Formats: sequence, C-alpha cells, structure tokens
Amino acid sequence: MSYYKIVDGKKMDGHLLDLAAKVVEGQGDGRISKEEGEVLLKAVTDAGVYTDVEKDTMNYIRTNFKWTDGADDWFRNQVSIWAGAK
Repeated sequence: MSYYKIVDGKKMDGHLLDLAAKVVEGQGDGRISKEEGEVLLKAVTDAGVYTDVEKDTMNYIRTNFKWTDGADDWFRNQVSIWAGAK
C-alpha cells in the first residue's frame, strides 16, 4: 500500500485519510470531535514538521468530514500553536 493517495488530483497523506475515516466509523453521529481531533493532531505532529502534503490532507479532511462545533477551530488553533513553537 502506498503512503500517499491521490485525491482530486492532489497528493494526500494516506495515513491521515485512513485515520480520519477510522475515527468516525461507527462512532456517535459520524462527526470528528475534539477527542478525535487529538488523534489526528498526534498523527500530524508525530514527525515534528507539518508538511505541505499534510496541510493539503488536513484541509481536505476539514472540508469533507463533519466536525463537531468547535473541534475544527480547536484543531487549527493547536496546529498553529505547535507550528509557531517550532
């Protein structure tokens, strides 16, 4: 299996896409909550750099998956804090 997936003509992080699908599968109303956002944040920050592919992938996930009220804002804020500390 390839690490990358092509979605809408863009290279995406296959692991993040699979993880996003997994965290909502069979869970509540299928939205990404803050707790599930924490799982995605850990995957984004694991290598110590937020790559352009990860940014594109998370933009896709934020646009194409449903998030609970505040979870998307929380996620973007946490990434901003983490990236700013680098």
